[in-house]
Amino acid sequence: MVFHPPVAIVAKAGDAGKYKVGLPAWNMFLRGILSGAFIAMGAALATICSTGIQATDVAMRFGAASPGVSQLILGAVFPVGLIITIMTGAELFTGDAMLAPMAAFVHKVSWVSVLNLWVWVYIGNLVGSVLFAYIVAYGPYASFDATGAATLTAFGTRAIAIATAKTSYVGAAAIWSVFLKGIGCNWLVNLAVLLGICADDAIGKIVGIWFPIFAFVASGFEHSVANMYFIPAGIFCTGIDPTKAVDTLNWVTMWTNNIIPVTLGNIVGGLFFVGVLYWVAFRKEIAALK
Repeated sequence: MVFHPPVAIVAKAGDAGKYKVGLPAWNMFLRGILSGAFIAMGAALATICSTGIQATDVAMRFGAASPGVSQLILGAVFPVGLIITIMTGAELFTGDAMLAPMAAFVHKVSWVSVLNLWVWVYIGNLVGSVLFAYIVAYGPYASFDATGAATLTAFGTRAIAIATAKTSYVGAAAIWSVFLKGIGCNWLVNLAVLLGICADDAIGKIVGIWFPIFAFVASGFEHSVANMYFIPAGIFCTGIDPTKAVDTLNWVTMWTNNIIPVTLGNIVGGLFFVGVLYWVAFRKEIAALK
């Protein structure tokens, strides 16, 4: 395995950001759709694998109430989405929250071009995530009898529970909490991006990406693009079984109670806690590379 020193990683992050902001808008949007769907794939897998985990023999060994075991499973399988995104060249807003500003710092690209990338990729991520949420909700989360009547599987019920938890942030203190969870999430996500840049071979990239993503999911942090899947999946499932509808779970609270504050937290986590701090720490060494 070949690993690059920290200053080279930061410089390569700036190079990657410069390439990304130079893409045409339609390409940003298209790659954003792909990444939104890829992240949703990891989220769907995490939902299914964590369904009923507290009732298993393994969970019972840790006690009847063992949320940590469920989080362990969630974190273990969710990273597949970011691994696919990075290794196939798709565009993820949360990664671009660090990479695009790095380009502004290293290559002096305009902040207008940074915002342009963010907007198109964010919209693309939303489209891809919601599309895959619909596919999963009416696929493995639903069951149909001979008459065509639909009921939810255990996975669909789990999807509603996850979505309900994510839209339950009501009041200033709760919104501050979810904002902080957004910071913690994207701090780890962008460390995963840097570790992915660190290695040149596939195994090194996968290992480097997997550990920080595992940490953010298992720790209970909040990822805006993942939630563009988790919450719509729960909403679609309540459409299949209206008896499971919850007042706080709808298309409005999806934004006000979660995605808006999480997005802001993700920007701070990626832009400041990784982008700015690493640029300040290594800018003299980066200047010496030129």
